[in-house]
Amino acid sequence: MCYLIAAAVVVAFYALCGIRIAQEYERGVIFRLGRYSSVKGPGLYWIAPIIDRAWTLDLRTRTVAVEQQETITRDSVTIKVNAVLWYRIFEPARAVVQVQRYGDAVYQLALTSLRNIIGQHVLDEVLKERDKINGTLKEIVDTATQDWGIHIEMVEMKDVEIPGGMQRAMAREAEAIREKRARLIKAEAESEASEKLAAAARLVAANPAALELRRMQMVSEIGAEHNTTTVVLMPSEMIGMGSALAKLAAAG
Repeated sequence: MCYLIAAAVVVAFYALCGIRIAQEYERGVIFRLGRYSSVKGPGLYWIAPIIDRAWTLDLRTRTVAVEQQETITRDSVTIKVNAVLWYRIFEPARAVVQVQRYGDAVYQLALTSLRNIIGQHVLDEVLKERDKINGTLKEIVDTATQDWGIHIEMVEMKDVEIPGGMQRAMAREAEAIREKRARLIKAEAESEASEKLAAAARLVAANPAALELRRMQMVSEIGAEHNTTTVVLMPSEMIGMGSALAKLAAAG
């Protein structure tokens, strides 16, 4: 009887030692005598102690900061750039069987891919087309990690640090572009104003009464300023008569 009780205790202890609990976001990769067996979880599952071994993997999205890298663009400008990578495991068995330390593997792959893709673009593209570069980088890394059962969700370049001399050169270039734009706008405004003035002159020449009205309006505007300026207006007929006398004198 004692032997039966002892055997029962041993069996119960053996059974209890094999109980495992996986959270909703976890999976257990089971190896039986060194060979891959199955994936367990989430929830309660059992493995055979001594015979089975379980690797528990977290399936949640992970965030990895890719350290700042000094690299050279296609137009031979040395810059420093870093990035952030988000990935998750979609095939736990592959992440254990196909690659050793999948976290380090993903990080190193992102690191080298970042350096390579920066070297394929000029500085202006790196600064202005980040979304395009991020998409290309994501596609490269994701394609390489598919065999590892890992999906790259997003890659984003955080900061791009360029040399001080290049920053000053870019500032001068931007200032020159703004000055050019301002001069063009001013020239267009002057051209438009001259056209308006020419049209107004033609209209006044065709309608002498309009000139008189403008003269009267000018007098009222001067009076509204409370100044001491005295304005003597000459009728437009006298101006016309003066022009006619000048022509007669020139003809004689």
